[in-house]
Amino acid sequence: MKEKTFIIAIDGYSSCGKSTLAKTLAVKLGFTFIDTGAMYRAVTLYFLKNEVDFEDKEALERALAEIDIHIQNKDGENRLFLNGKDVSVDIRQMYVSDRVSEVSALKEVREAMVRQQRELGERTNIVMDGRDIGTVVFPHADLKIFMTASPEVRTQRRYEELLQKGEKISLEEVAVNLKHRDNIDTTREVSPLKKAEDAVFLDNSKMSREEQLDFVLDLVKERM
Repeated sequence: MKEKTFIIAIDGYSSCGKSTLAKTLAVKLGFTFIDTGAMYRAVTLYFLKNEVDFEDKEALERALAEIDIHIQNKDGENRLFLNGKDVSVDIRQMYVSDRVSEVSALKEVREAMVRQQRELGERTNIVMDGRDIGTVVFPHADLKIFMTASPEVRTQRRYEELLQKGEKISLEEVAVNLKHRDNIDTTREVSPLKKAEDAVFLDNSKMSREEQLDFVLDLVKERM
């Protein structure tokens, strides 16, 4: 009989540090880290590059059938490959960020990605972060975390991240982008962002990365 895998689901708003925490936690526990946001960004990148009409259901389904996404660990870092090409940097560009919530809200896209995410959770112990992991993808996850931070903190974090990558953008543009994404993420009809009833709430506005990690590790010890 196949041994049950241990699943940690981390949901929350854009730029609140979900992926950073999830990645560090996975390394600490020896689990596999899955960044679902990166998967949706890869789909968005493909759609934009190939000028897919978001309102054409048949075009969406054809495009999704042509998309192959896989995640590979290289030198301790997860790299995302879209149809065999490493697009880990490309998916973080602002023009992708501007459209990713819109693409993520599409029913066809979510269904395709959720299937892939569930398959990953059946194979190994995972830490998966996103918007609907604890509510839709893995409603029976062993541990669920719902993360947030103040809009000001999230804006500053995202702004500094983009500057480090050489993006020329203003703080105001980042704030507008995050507000737009929050609105789409929380109001979409399919799998909106919301806290699962049994999720542990974590506001990290005034917490260091080390404090966040220790907080969640204590929860993992309780559940394991």
